Amino acid sequence: MTQLSKLEQSAYRIRRFALRMGEVQGQGYIGQALGWADVLAVAYAHALKFRPDDPQWDGRDRFLLSHGHYAIAFYAALIEAGIIPEAELDSYGSDESRLPMSGMASYTPGMEISGGSLGQGLVIGVGMALVLKQKNNPAFVYNSMSDGELDEGSTWEAAMGAAHHRLDNLICLVDINNQQADGPSTKVLGFEPLADKWAAFGWHVQRVKGNDLAAVLQAFDAARVLKEPKPRVILFDTLMGKGVPFLEQREKNHFIRVDPPEWTQALGVLDAARPHCERALQLAETLGSVGAAIHAGEGKIVVGVDGSPIGQRAVAFAEAFADKLCRGEVASSPPARR
Repeated sequence: MTQLSKLEQSAYRIRRFALRMGEVQGQGYIGQALGWADVLAVAYAHALKFRPDDPQWDGRDRFLLSHGHYAIAFYAALIEAGIIPEAELDSYGSDESRLPMSGMASYTPGMEISGGSLGQGLVIGVGMALVLKQKNNPAFVYNSMSDGELDEGSTWEAAMGAAHHRLDNLICLVDINNQQADGPSTKVLGFEPLADKWAAFGWHVQRVKGNDLAAVLQAFDAARVLKEPKPRVILFDTLMGKGVPFLEQREKNHFIRVDPPEWTQALGVLDAARPHCERALQLAETLGSVGAAIHAGEGKIVVGVDGSPIGQRAVAFAEAFADKLCRGEVASSPPARR
């Protein structure tokens, strides 16, 4: 299976985990979660270095959730990454849960800061990046923030400080969904031309479609390997409710209303869009397990002109078939007999 196919599945599962948590409480910032899922998928399934069983590992990349109300999206990503057990999903927002409505670093594994007071994440990120530099720690700091935080003076003070200290280990991710509590972000306080402003502050800037996984992946990679000694920012234009058409089309505001029956409906819509890929992954897992078992016990038995072991060929076939099925290049079921 190609890297892009794996990321598509990761984004799908993140969206599904978020919807399931929203269904538990009947509320949550699900519009933002659906829109930001592709960025989180690339972050946790590709870009970040971390150890699921050791969230405090010193060599980890730090991911700061400055917009604390995105917690439902972030928990979904942490579940997908294996940092939080999926079994805890149903406790979202409940008393004594490690998954409160807004992220808390004091008791949520993988949560680096307690977000909520907007405009503080980048400030903290600058401090973390400076300390990592002083300790000769090669880890990166990723700061995830919303376009509403562009209204905060602290954001721009931090941006100026990061450039001054040449923090090339700091990557800022900005969700531009054009929504904040007081209305459309561009009407509350216009921030365009945004790319030019960040560049003027001394940052390396990229602006991409945040729901185009290939573009998101390329932007993450480019930010990570850049040789210039300067901080990096990626501006992601996203669509709230992405992946669930009736939420995509709903009148946008900071908090998208979802009626009780619509949670189940949204899950059904999301699942209906990915049936081929899900079946393919199940088949690939089965074939891959069989192939691995054969390979483990086959010794020097080989087949085919290339001399490859049976087990290895089974695993390779499973991965290739799953990838083609996910992309709709082969039928998900045999044609009907006549």
